[in-house]
Amino acid sequence: MLPSFKDMHIHLDKTLYADKWQAVRRAGGIKGMIELEQKVLPDMLKNSTYKAEKLIELLQSHGTGFARSHVNIEPTSKLDSLKNLEKALENKKASFGSELVAFPQHGLYYTDSLPYMKEAAKMDIDFIGGLDPTNVDGSIEKTIDTTVQLALDNNKGIDIHLHESGKSGHDTIDYLIKKVNENPGLEGKTFISHSFALATLDKNNLEATAEQLSNAQIGIISTIPFGKLIMPIPTLLKYNVNVMTGNDSIVDYWNTMGTGSVLQKANLAAQLYGQTSEFALSRMLRLATAGPIPLADNGVQQWPNAGDDADFILIDASCSAEAVSRISHVSSLIVKGNIIY
Repeated sequence: MLPSFKDMHIHLDKTLYADKWQAVRRAGGIKGMIELEQKVLPDMLKNSTYKAEKLIELLQSHGTGFARSHVNIEPTSKLDSLKNLEKALENKKASFGSELVAFPQHGLYYTDSLPYMKEAAKMDIDFIGGLDPTNVDGSIEKTIDTTVQLALDNNKGIDIHLHESGKSGHDTIDYLIKKVNENPGLEGKTFISHSFALATLDKNNLEATAEQLSNAQIGIISTIPFGKLIMPIPTLLKYNVNVMTGNDSIVDYWNTMGTGSVLQKANLAAQLYGQTSEFALSRMLRLATAGPIPLADNGVQQWPNAGDDADFILIDASCSAEAVSRISHVSSLIVKGNIIY
């Protein structure tokens, strides 16, 4: 028995899952992909509620009972992606928990998304999102200032996509740390998704930035990418930065590789960082659960406790380390004390 899993970065609102499979069609950088989305979104919206429900069921089959979903807010779909996803989540509310991020996928200013973001911020969402302020909007300060103000005005958190890996990425991280330090109410409620720029810092700058992120209580949401950029997750954890993971894209026009399993992400992290001992493997489970694991570092049981939510899985493994190392089969998902899968 283990804590149920949480997918902390996914796009439930615009999946091709449960529809005809197709490979990715790259459209020339982030702005090319924005142009592609403007063409395909109207048709995708026609059955996006149904596909979101089927995607939720896929996540549940892998032991996930909760997700943080980014949802498009832009001039093409306006608020329709949000409204359609809200219907799916309402239909699944007894068996699936969620947080929503209002996400200006086509740029806050690159397209005129701000009026729709202001509307969405007043609705039942949890975070104000953002996207690559330099590459898309052409300004770090203007975009981040607006994002921060929207969050403050509407008592929301912040979760921005930051793919920029060079100086603009470093500068965005530094500027967001500065803004959170100026507004302590955002501590513990601010996250940077992807944050590839951290993977390009030298050791000294990385450790200094990790300490600043920790002090500002800014979390990092990573999909555990592999290739040229290896995210420095062990260093972030060393400084007690809140690191979580998600599938991001399952089957869509951005990526077709997602399986729906965040346990697989924990396994990938263990492989990338050489976490092969029973102790080290068991620590990686925190990526799949977004925090809770059965034993503290000193071996004392810390989960489950009387009064905890009855959200857990039954998994075919002798211990959490085996579950991570073998991506063990999830036999059952229990949410709020009810058997869901």
